[in-house]
Amino acid sequence: MQITHVEVVPVELKLRLPYRTAYHPEISQVTAVFIRVDTRQGHVAWGCTAYDPVISGETFQDVLDGCHACADRARDLNPLNIEFALEQLTEIEGVTPSVLCAFDLAFYDLLGLVAGLPLYKLLGGYRNRIQTAATIGIAPVSESVALARDRARQGFRIIKIKGGLDPDEDCRRVRAVHEALPTFRLRLDADQGYSVEQALDVARALKGKLEMLEQPTPATDLGALREVTRHSPVPILADESVLGPASALEIASQRAADGMSVKLVSCGGLRCARQVDTIARAAKMATMVSCVNEPALLTAAGLSFALGSPNIRYGDLDGHLDLIGDPTVAGFLPQEGWLIATDVPGLGCTVEL
Repeated sequence: MQITHVEVVPVELKLRLPYRTAYHPEISQVTAVFIRVDTRQGHVAWGCTAYDPVISGETFQDVLDGCHACADRARDLNPLNIEFALEQLTEIEGVTPSVLCAFDLAFYDLLGLVAGLPLYKLLGGYRNRIQTAATIGIAPVSESVALARDRARQGFRIIKIKGGLDPDEDCRRVRAVHEALPTFRLRLDADQGYSVEQALDVARALKGKLEMLEQPTPATDLGALREVTRHSPVPILADESVLGPASALEIASQRAADGMSVKLVSCGGLRCARQVDTIARAAKMATMVSCVNEPALLTAAGLSFALGSPNIRYGDLDGHLDLIGDPTVAGFLPQEGWLIATDVPGLGCTVEL
């Protein structure tokens, strides 16, 4: 298989509903980079990445430069030799996981196109659908309830509530949403905002109301995360602490969480995400597939990953929902809070750029 052309296309996308997190006073737009790969055999494959400069420390220029450097190298590689090709790209100076993710997705998309199979079947085909949460940002109690009701009207039955700035206010918001939607599963993402004591106070106060508490303490302090996990009556998931297989192995070896959240852009794409899930599975820890604000092409990749493994118990794949002008034409089907795969080969998406 020979690559004849690689195109790097940055895209600015606005959010229909700006929101707030512990890291950001307001998120109103997303910068994504699409990768188009053409082959001599006539295939056109797509990859994509998005990034969070606050968490990753990257700038847009860093990501763009890395994508162009990988594009130059990729033209000399056989993209169907995925392990070798991606290993070659990791050796390029300055290449970050978010950059590698774009090419990882394009190569796996191409593999599915050549095989004539949807990617989720190539990755294991354990199921063809998964239920996903819908996220609401940090907001006053009454607004949080209104946002949750809006997601309920869209068909979602799992709500993830962003928090981390004020533990007491987070408890009030969760209780209010639970009262308004008593049959819903609720998750609280503290985005590293709590101390050990605050995290345990929140977990105890919300016992019976939360499905999980996500990354309550700072990502680099696994001792704190382990202490919360040991005493919490609510399952604890590591998120920002999970940056790839090495960090996943450390979390597993310390039993620092009950499960791990995997974002493709944070760990470098499907190849590394599958390694993280294997580590979690061996350690008898649950895996959740999560996302950033991202085009539906990335959601399709996360969905393919989620559907391939029985260890992936949780879906958090709503990063595409509020994007305006996403050039992705998604092949998966959203239905009452579920994402359902189709039998379109590869990632199952087309991109109109």
